[in-house]
Amino acid sequence: MTTAPSAQPAAGPESPDVAPLSRNRDFVLLWVGAAATALGTRVSGIAYPLLVIWTTGSASSAGLVGFAALLPNLLVQMHAGALVDRFDRRRMMILCDVGSLLATGAVAASVVAGHVWIWLLMAAAFVQGSLSIFYRLAERAGVRHLVPAAQLPKAMSANEARTQAAGLLGQPGGSVLYAVARSAPFALATAAHAVSLFSLLLIRKNFQDERPQQPGNITAELREGLSWTWGQRFLRFGMLLLSGSNLLFQVLSLALILILKDHGSSAALVGVITAVSGLGGMLGALTGSWWIRRFGLRALLIGGSIGWALLMPLVGLTGNPLLLGLIFLGAAMIGSVTNVAGGIYQVTVTPDRLQGRAGAAMGLIATGASSLGTFAGGFALEHFGTGTTVFGAASVMGLIALSSFLLPAAALPEQAGPSAQPSPHPTMTDTRPEEPEGRKKGTT
Repeated sequence: MTTAPSAQPAAGPESPDVAPLSRNRDFVLLWVGAAATALGTRVSGIAYPLLVIWTTGSASSAGLVGFAALLPNLLVQMHAGALVDRFDRRRMMILCDVGSLLATGAVAASVVAGHVWIWLLMAAAFVQGSLSIFYRLAERAGVRHLVPAAQLPKAMSANEARTQAAGLLGQPGGSVLYAVARSAPFALATAAHAVSLFSLLLIRKNFQDERPQQPGNITAELREGLSWTWGQRFLRFGMLLLSGSNLLFQVLSLALILILKDHGSSAALVGVITAVSGLGGMLGALTGSWWIRRFGLRALLIGGSIGWALLMPLVGLTGNPLLLGLIFLGAAMIGSVTNVAGGIYQVTVTPDRLQGRAGAAMGLIATGASSLGTFAGGFALEHFGTGTTVFGAASVMGLIALSSFLLPAAALPEQAGPSAQPSPHPTMTDTRPEEPEGRKKGTT
């Protein structure tokens, strides 16, 4: 049995008497805290491979650290989603900030002491990556309890813009800070998590509906969340499509660092290019609703896959930083638009009691293989070179683009309030997703 969501259903355009999001105290606090956490994650994320490659010169070691950072996407996602649905989401986010603060602080201290231990970097990256999953799932599930349902699309777009802005500032900032002092990016990440922790402590509202304690079997709950998400045809096909794309972009991100290093560029220039990429992400986030209104979810995913397939091989044809920046700008813009569309769709059609598990299932399907991309990419780049590796990744992306035409039709619900319930067989006119296969309608 489920309870009604605390947010009110959307009944059309935003009412003129609803206060703007900028005056919603709790939402602003959450937005600022999540922005700080995203900034800290981006700063330390770019610093890990820079520290390894510029200290040891080993692409395989950088691949191992990247593998540890992304492995939680495969191992932690589903259990994190179940726990997000069971326990107080705000308290969980507070604990995540505390743990991330300790992990990045330990790396900063070891680097200041003159030690670069691969095992420590792998452990810290794994812990930070795991806690970021809990944080992200809890925040996405909680945001609709802080804003009126009519403002949910704006809130989700603002959150995506925040994430892209963190990349725009964090990755070049991390590169510049690394050029100043090797420990500086990790020290800043530690401070950023402290800011997030403070902002969360000031929030008053709950991040979930009132519900009885769930003493049930966690395995059954995990199966329920994965079954519900897998039963949504559009989500299933779309996440599988993005899974392959995400894996390949892990290879390209590592290749970018090696291409610039081989052409005599500095570590700071890596940050400049990632800043340009972040600008593309910001542009995609700010225009995401425009693209969604005009083309729909299915067309955006197909067009995005084709765009990625055209951009990827260009990375292997140039070492010019300006051209590389433009290539990654375009790729990031495509990714940001699809993130906005997919995020709104998932949040609005998923019951509150399944928000954490559905988000985790989507993350598992979409990013679970990303760690393998970094792991395999590091060894491929070291043994086959950047050109061969990049062109191989581009070829696979071409196959993914062709398979994108198999996506079923789907669109955003016309009434995208949190109380929207799924119903069978979505079409372009019936915009609600179907019940999971093998499950009777109306049962919970």
